[in-house]
Amino acid sequence: MSTENEGTEVPPAPSAPPVPVDTPAASAPDAPAQQPPEHSGGAAAQSGATAAGGEPVAPGHTPAQAPAPGAPTPGVPDPYAHTAAHQGAGRSQAPHPGAGQTATGQSPAGAWPPPPPPAVPTYAQGGGHGGGAGSGWGASWTAEQPSAPKPSGGKGGLVAAVLAAALIAGGVGGGLGFWAADRNDDSSTDSTTVSASDSPADLKRQPGSVASIANRALPSVVTIEAQSGSGEGGTGTGFVYDTQGHILTNNHVVASAAEGGKLSATFSNGKKYNAEVVGRAEGYDVAVIKLKDKPANLKPIPIANSDKVAVGDSTIAIGAPFGLSNTVTTGIVSAKNRPVTSSDGGNKSSYMSALQTDASINPGNSGGPLLDARGAVIGINSAIKPADSGGGLGGGGQSGSIGLGFAIPVNQAKNVAQQLIKTGEATYPVIGASVALADTSDGATISDRGATGSGPAVEPGGPAAKAGLKSGDVIKKLDDMVIDSGPTLIGQIWTHKPGDSVKITYERDGKERTADVILGARKGDS
Repeated sequence: MSTENEGTEVPPAPSAPPVPVDTPAASAPDAPAQQPPEHSGGAAAQSGATAAGGEPVAPGHTPAQAPAPGAPTPGVPDPYAHTAAHQGAGRSQAPHPGAGQTATGQSPAGAWPPPPPPAVPTYAQGGGHGGGAGSGWGASWTAEQPSAPKPSGGKGGLVAAVLAAALIAGGVGGGLGFWAADRNDDSSTDSTTVSASDSPADLKRQPGSVASIANRALPSVVTIEAQSGSGEGGTGTGFVYDTQGHILTNNHVVASAAEGGKLSATFSNGKKYNAEVVGRAEGYDVAVIKLKDKPANLKPIPIANSDKVAVGDSTIAIGAPFGLSNTVTTGIVSAKNRPVTSSDGGNKSSYMSALQTDASINPGNSGGPLLDARGAVIGINSAIKPADSGGGLGGGGQSGSIGLGFAIPVNQAKNVAQQLIKTGEATYPVIGASVALADTSDGATISDRGATGSGPAVEPGGPAAKAGLKSGDVIKKLDDMVIDSGPTLIGQIWTHKPGDSVKITYERDGKERTADVILGARKGDS
């Protein structure tokens, strides 16, 4: 599955997940049923070669107007203007019946009050990561300076959109007020309004509710602002990993500030702290930063065992989509072991065997926690499959959520974080062979040359060579997981540790064979 890593399009990789040969049935207590996807995207071919588990080779509206009094109102236009820095940050939505779903009400012509705005997100053009007015993976914060409302230009456009929505609401309120006054003039009876109870029990905010979990977790989630040496930057998310002040996030969130830039983390109470990068792992897309002058009351979010997650389990995502800090969305675990290749627009890609969720995830959610029904972290939100690979309306912008979000399983992220905190770099498990990245859906084929384009594809004396693997062999399975491509193989290898023994099933000359491979190690991303 090829995704956009917070708004940056990359060449697609196979979309089919590796499937266990014998998958046990998993129960999902009280999980809401997932609606079938409206669209499904095919994967395009991605060619090249990389050392499996090693270093990958670079892949070759107008403002809303209040309706005239008495005029029919079949629909209300989207009141939100396009802005460059907040693509889709403000948009009108009809009341939604459930997590991650939007319902659009319909009213007959001339009905009052008028129907709600259509729930259609609008996105404007935005810059790519590392260039233009802001980052391609989060809402640009360097561009969010107050200015007069205009069609594009950061925060001014957002203010104009909010004002337009307020005017529409004011028009509806005025009409309702007139109707109520007219009724009161004609009636001699007293008002019979009834006040709702405000007790937490009546509002169902008991322990275990989404509101309760969000209330506990939000103080431990931060909005990260990263600024490069040239002054460009963007926003992302992170969460408190330990009481020493370490924050766990994505590499692509902090990469622009890694060398000579500036980092800060803002908590939900508004307090802001400077931070520094402790270590980054580009291949895993995991990074650890540390707060300077950390507060004394840091509360790490509990870490779950992501291997125990079942499809259908409830999920809660927290982040700063399009710069809107402390946003909470809900959904379920839609799939496990989803092969995902993503990139922030640089020369290197990251590979993961991801948790898929339909909780709404957008640019700016990157690095934030994906929680289970207990409020424990099961993954790091990292990538989305956009509705349109060309971006938002007009092309070239960031696309929003269509219910296909991907998170790095927290077991893997925790292992990487511990390495980064201890040594500043991560170690990757490898088999010592380069595989083709083309989308063949037939397996991972060992290349005829090394990852750099020269040298042997199978490292002499390496794990693959010792197991008898050769160029041209097609790897079909790793343990019980089906392998349909090179990226899928890499993602699966990286769920292990150096020194682990894995069983590889491969095909040579039309015959299926097996081999036990002891995984080797490669330090760092170089």
